Amino acid sequence: MTESTTDLAVVGAGPGGYAAAFLAADLGIGVTLVDEAPNPGGTCLYRGCIPSKSLLHVAKVIDEAERAEVLGVKFGAPTLDLHVLREWKNRVIEQLGDGLGQLSSQRQVNYIQGRASILDPHRLSIRGPNGDQVFRFEHVILATGSSPAIPTEFLVDSDRVMDSTVALELSDVPPRLLVVGGGYIGLELATVYAALGSRVTVVEMTDDLLPGADRDLVMPVKKRMAGLAEAIWPGTAVARMEISGEGVKVAFEGKAVGNSDQVFDRVLVAVGRRPNSKIEGLDKTQVQLDTRGFVQVDGQRRTAEPSIFAIGDLVGEPMLAHKASHEGRLAVEAIHGSECLFGPLAIPAVVFTDPEIAWCGLTETQAKAESRAVKVAKFPWGASGRAVTLNRIDGMTKLIVEPESEKVVGVGMVGAGAGELIAEGVLAIQMGATASDMKTTIHPHPTLSETVMESAEVFFAQSTHYRGKAR
Repeated sequence: MTESTTDLAVVGAGPGGYAAAFLAADLGIGVTLVDEAPNPGGTCLYRGCIPSKSLLHVAKVIDEAERAEVLGVKFGAPTLDLHVLREWKNRVIEQLGDGLGQLSSQRQVNYIQGRASILDPHRLSIRGPNGDQVFRFEHVILATGSSPAIPTEFLVDSDRVMDSTVALELSDVPPRLLVVGGGYIGLELATVYAALGSRVTVVEMTDDLLPGADRDLVMPVKKRMAGLAEAIWPGTAVARMEISGEGVKVAFEGKAVGNSDQVFDRVLVAVGRRPNSKIEGLDKTQVQLDTRGFVQVDGQRRTAEPSIFAIGDLVGEPMLAHKASHEGRLAVEAIHGSECLFGPLAIPAVVFTDPEIAWCGLTETQAKAESRAVKVAKFPWGASGRAVTLNRIDGMTKLIVEPESEKVVGVGMVGAGAGELIAEGVLAIQMGATASDMKTTIHPHPTLSETVMESAEVFFAQSTHYRGKAR
């Protein structure tokens, strides 16, 4: 077998991997990008972010049609063509995948479809449709991502028990669906299936939905989910599952349910993700894993093996595409000779429910847990002219501010389009902005972005449209 050489090999072509490969090519580094898919994109494009947001957009269209009645516009009940919906979702994926493939070619990235295994700290073996290949590299970036975590008690041999990947295929709309897990994946998919017509039940082992997010941000989502779902059971666990006829019989443990078993047409298990760190040949290197299976890295994303870097979901929380992209570019900069270190002051998180939740930096919940002195300024969207015109007053913007320096250290939002607005908060924290900076920055009117400015005005008890004070 012939052996080829490359300056940099990147294993995994998700948002972290292809961002790393593309920057390396832009910097003149010879790069080989390896993935099992025909084009770059990874889990985010093919089995995660993009298909889920495509389906969530459909749910939003259905919801907006229903909300229009109060505006004097009435639509009939929607008619769902599942085949057309699946084809549209798949076209979105194909279009973006083809675009990434073209960008890869334009940058002269050597893209190889196949599965990589490590032979030693400077060689990869790649098995693919075009035969086996061996590559010698100076450096390699591992960007193999993560997969849905399925606890052993949920390993039922039936397609009626789904993970998020299978759920996004949208093979049907089950009359009754159980969603196990009240985190962001579970709630986003619960939103989709409820909008499409399923009677959805959500169970969450902890005492509330979206553990980790500030409770006042979660409250509007809980209220909305209560209207969408047939039932929501926090503090509840699945004791056992078994196939029963044409359904899945489920027994629960928790205060919210009785002792009787219930039968669902399908069950979606969305209890988290695990790193894809079982890379063949990794044991032939000095790379170390922690107790959860994450690859241990330093501030430049270099492992204990000097030639091997790792990024994204593979190296720990938060398991987010944009964090992976940032790490991928940083690792390339380090390989290129920069003295950069991973140390963002704020990484945004967005939950694409309806309404959306977004936050960055320090949360109020974290501040309390750390006994950290902060002031919290909130602006309710009921006082926003733009929110009223949209008939979407179910929102709020909040700032977490250091009392002495008045520096903004956290931003949280809940409301329509919160995921688009949070970037201003990320920039403010990253640049060290103060509440005064945000108050005196002129925002366009009437927009939802004004709620950021008015939250800063609340800090000074000077909000034009809301008589509130920071606490």
